Amino acid sequence: MGVEVIGQPEKKYLTWQDIEQLVDRLLQQIRIEEFDALLVITRGGMVPACLISEKTGMRNILVAAVMFYTGVGETLDRPTFLQFPPDPYLKGKRVLVVDDVWDSGRTVTAVKHRVEEAGGRPAVAVMHYKPRRSVVPGKPDYYAEETDDWIVYPWDPESER
Repeated sequence: MGVEVIGQPEKKYLTWQDIEQLVDRLLQQIRIEEFDALLVITRGGMVPACLISEKTGMRNILVAAVMFYTGVGETLDRPTFLQFPPDPYLKGKRVLVVDDVWDSGRTVTAVKHRVEEAGGRPAVAVMHYKPRRSVVPGKPDYYAEETDDWIVYPWDPESER
């Protein structure tokens, strides 16, 4: 009888070509003309949001600077907002919230709730969705890939590789 060893997830190293393909998969699902703005979650969502913007011509890009992860696998008790668009930028607007990964889901859900509180109508798009790690109800409206792997993006610092 075998013994199951539970440890760190497999690391998956992505190339810039992989990122382009993931963004293209997202865009196959999204009708960008239905949105008034992109709301990028820093820092992980910056590259995907930029690529979405470039590929679709969407120029209204807002920023939610959120701190939650303090190191590899280390988090704060709850996401902290360092910067967020003023309510009038969101009220009555259809907003596509963009991040790289839905891991626990806590960061993107906090951003989604803030948009709703401001009177906006958010939808969430991520490149990677990790349903077995999620601790919040629901899931992203759009995602390119479901995985359990530890994703290493081409822009991640060497220390995380």
